[in-house]
Amino acid sequence: MVALDREDGCPRWVHAVDGVVASAILHGGTGAEAVLYFGLRGTGIASIRAATGKPLWTVAPGDNPVPVYSGTPLLSAGTLFVPTSSLEIGLALNPLYGCCTTSGGLSALDAETGETLWHLRTIAEPARVTDRRWLFIEMHGPSGAPVWGPPTLDEGSGTVFFGTGQNYSHPTTDTSDAIFAVDRNTGEIRWLRQFTANDAYNLACDIGGPNCPEPMGPDLDFGAPPVLATLPDGQRLLLAGQKSGVVHAMDPADGTLRWQRRVGRGGALGGIHWGMAVDEGRGLVFVPISDIYVGDALTGEGESGAGVHALDMATGEVVWSYGRKPRCPDRSCSSGVSAAVSAAEGVVFALSLDGFIEALDADTGDRLWVFDSWRTFAAVNGADGGTHNRAAEGGAFDAHGVMLADDLLIVSSGYGSFGQRPGNALLVFELAEAPE
Repeated sequence: MVALDREDGCPRWVHAVDGVVASAILHGGTGAEAVLYFGLRGTGIASIRAATGKPLWTVAPGDNPVPVYSGTPLLSAGTLFVPTSSLEIGLALNPLYGCCTTSGGLSALDAETGETLWHLRTIAEPARVTDRRWLFIEMHGPSGAPVWGPPTLDEGSGTVFFGTGQNYSHPTTDTSDAIFAVDRNTGEIRWLRQFTANDAYNLACDIGGPNCPEPMGPDLDFGAPPVLATLPDGQRLLLAGQKSGVVHAMDPADGTLRWQRRVGRGGALGGIHWGMAVDEGRGLVFVPISDIYVGDALTGEGESGAGVHALDMATGEVVWSYGRKPRCPDRSCSSGVSAAVSAAEGVVFALSLDGFIEALDADTGDRLWVFDSWRTFAAVNGADGGTHNRAAEGGAFDAHGVMLADDLLIVSSGYGSFGQRPGNALLVFELAEAPE
């Protein structure tokens, strides 16, 4: 974990952590007691002092023996709400592994101590033996329904909302590819709405391994956090974007469906991945679409919707769409927008898989500014011992969106998963002064 001066990039402190940092970093507390919280992919949730980096605690909530903590926790009134997924989606690649037994979940922790206040499994029933393979390998189910993305909180009603992914094995459950609404104090389910039934998939399906469920599902997670929004007339909406390429608008009180709109063909690497944004004043929701083709079985039908789409929050009607040609025909040059989009001051910031930062007019979708990050940058931490010049390489944008802080735009370029271009550049932009 590295703390940098935001004006010049000089390090304030650097501390090793026990694991791979896999989430955004939350800031809590005040003054000398300011605390940072973040997820360590297979280790748990860590708490450190913001001023010094000194560790406070690390805990692994839930009952999963092979957890993944990829979704950013939510901090509110001294409670951390922690999403949990499972490494079993990848362990299933091993033909000797008896897939699968684990369940996704959401935990509530005391932010001061890390103590678990409650834990909710997305699959209440324990997995059971469903079959045998090669006489000695037991197959299990139900499993999966991971919680990959951050939860969302309605402070007024005390309701926490989150989405789930597919089942890893059969039998499937009604809690996969679903939106949950739970009581913030107890974890009790207030309502639950599933959008894709019988979706069973794990990574063994990519190689034709014996752990691939039969029949195989389309892998249509909810990975992006649900978004709470208020319409100009005061009505509340809960907006959920799915890898199917569909945006679902619900009544946050009971999950009643208000409207649905498909803006991408969807698929395992298609549709909406990391996060939408809203402009309540304009009554718009901005939807990023990836839509990478990964074979007929795991790619939706129709034309690609790669790019960004603005929908009317009240009706779901498309107001404008922005897309462009990729920089090259290879899959690694896809112009899809998998990373979360950000919206502020009438501008939508989109990050493409082929390395562009684009600023779009929120009203029209016209491109206002673009920056190509596929280049070599001279890094501020320029030389190592005076003998090795350090350079930073830009790459694909994925996962997080831009961070906007006063007049700065901060983003990292380089996400090498799924055949994309890797990189290691932390980029900081300053808003230029308007010409006189």
